[in-house]
Amino acid sequence: MKLLVQDKAFYHSFFRLTLVIALQNIISFGVNLSDNIMLGGYSESALSGVALANQIQFLLQMLVMGVGEGVVILSSRAWGARDIRTIKRVASIGMRIALLLAFLLWLAVFLFPHGCLSLFTNEDNVITEGAKYLRIIGFSYLFFAATNLLLASLRSVETVRVGFILSVSTLLINVCLNYLLIYGHFGFPAWGVGGSAAATLTARIIELVIVLVYLKRVDRKIRFTLRDFFRFDRGTFKQYLSVGSPILMSNGLWGLAMAVQSGILGHMGEAAIAANSIATTVFQIVSVVTYASASATAVIIGKTIGAGHPEKIKPYAQTLQVLYVFIGLATGAVLFLIKDMVLGFYAISPASKDLALQFMTVLSITAVGTAYQMPVLTGIVRSGGDTKFVLYNDLIFMWLIVLPSSFLCAVVWGLSPLLTFICLKSDQILKCFVAIVKVNRYRWIRTFGTTPEPKA
Repeated sequence: MKLLVQDKAFYHSFFRLTLVIALQNIISFGVNLSDNIMLGGYSESALSGVALANQIQFLLQMLVMGVGEGVVILSSRAWGARDIRTIKRVASIGMRIALLLAFLLWLAVFLFPHGCLSLFTNEDNVITEGAKYLRIIGFSYLFFAATNLLLASLRSVETVRVGFILSVSTLLINVCLNYLLIYGHFGFPAWGVGGSAAATLTARIIELVIVLVYLKRVDRKIRFTLRDFFRFDRGTFKQYLSVGSPILMSNGLWGLAMAVQSGILGHMGEAAIAANSIATTVFQIVSVVTYASASATAVIIGKTIGAGHPEKIKPYAQTLQVLYVFIGLATGAVLFLIKDMVLGFYAISPASKDLALQFMTVLSITAVGTAYQMPVLTGIVRSGGDTKFVLYNDLIFMWLIVLPSSFLCAVVWGLSPLLTFICLKSDQILKCFVAIVKVNRYRWIRTFGTTPEPKA
């Protein structure tokens, strides 16, 4: 206990940030869950098609998050030094990169929707349903990218409540429009998967409008103006590339890896696709505190280094590791206890339900590993300045071990979807051994960016 932080302000900051970000995330993932449940009641092919289409959305999400994490690392240090001008410069650079990535993905899915989906499965009915969704949802990519980059900039200065408000509005709009447009209630056309896509697109547009109004009327920390996003600073850009490019590459490779995982399971039948969609969606909702703890950690560590207090980092890291373990145990227990109840909401085949139950049982175990290694590596190590380590770690574990061995399980050896799924998630446990060694050596603390002038 002597190794743990005794400062109440540290715990207040960590739990406040984690709670608000977790609430925002749970509502954001609730949008996906509402799509899952409503489309599951409409048609299993529709559910499977949208699940595969959302793998492309997930790739975009990982890329935008990667850009945003680079913004948070640099901006939180600038916030520690109260350097608002640097925060604006970093946000401008992040916005340009995020919008470019979103545009390229939109172009791909709009021009080649069937081709994109055929990478995941050879089920024609699933591809047909997914293509209907993809052509519409692709238009939301630019709105999604802009909104999340603005939220990342606000999060770096510890403004997180607006994200919660956005998530609530998105959930309410999406659920209501899903009900009206999927099934055609109250005289609306029954568009099926097209209705679900239109509902999400509408919610994304309103999200961006809300955050822009907040920045114009409410924000008192950064005070963004439109002119700030047209300014370009070469020195800040070089620094962003040095810090942010490994994060962007790591997140991009992770997003591609998740798409490949879906492709491996997708070629094992429609039941495996539906089960994977349900299990991972429920897991994302239950694991919101895990992901929120990593985001909160990045802000706290970055701000502490930027404020010129590197001596606090070691006790912070030790305390955070203990908190992560407790979060993981609680997450795994909750997922295991609710799995049967959640499946009762889905109108899918018995085979899909059995597989989803098995997949969620596996995830209730690996959740403990995820809750430790993910915030340690992406929260502590990455925000401490060592942004390349996570990239190398993912390359080795995911691309050299997990994906090749899972491909052998599914395609060469013809093993069951359950054994293949276990293989796909095994890295969540294996990475813990690397994480515990890496973080406790403290060689990841790097000083760059804005730091305050030393006091006389």
